[in-house]
Amino acid sequence: MTSPSSSPSSSSSAAPSTGEAGSARAETAALQDVLAAEHAAVWGYGTVGAALAGEDRTPVTTAVEVHRDLRDRLAGLITDRGADPVPTRPAYQLPFPVLSATDAARLAVQLEDGTTAAWVWVLDQAADRGVRELAVASASAAETRAVPWRVRAGVTPTTSATPGL
Repeated sequence: MTSPSSSPSSSSSAAPSTGEAGSARAETAALQDVLAAEHAAVWGYGTVGAALAGEDRTPVTTAVEVHRDLRDRLAGLITDRGADPVPTRPAYQLPFPVLSATDAARLAVQLEDGTTAAWVWVLDQAADRGVRELAVASASAAETRAVPWRVRAGVTPTTSATPGL
């Protein structure tokens, strides 16, 4: 995800925030960027789940819960800073039609890669230790969730030495 205006599938690096890296302003802007990516992931996983059958939806349910929890936590952090959290959009543009389980897995990979990139951007911009720890944990967890989706989608390599970069 590159910015709040991107599709849920964008996987390039996050857009620059306003303010100098390490400033409260830059940190808050990066948190807004990752919140937008988390909104897109929650929405996108609805499409992923719709293309899968039965037991194949278990990792979707888990991912949606994680992304919703992160979304809610981020909204709280942003509100605590005196800013209004970026709202979710009513819909997002898919990067390709999701017509099969393989397409669904490819979309899940893009969703996780997008959130990983946004969390890495937070890590670059953040000064607060707690925010940096959240960014590291969240980026690592997103990369971990992406691995089985890459396997299902036939994407190689299945892991990244530098996730989010």
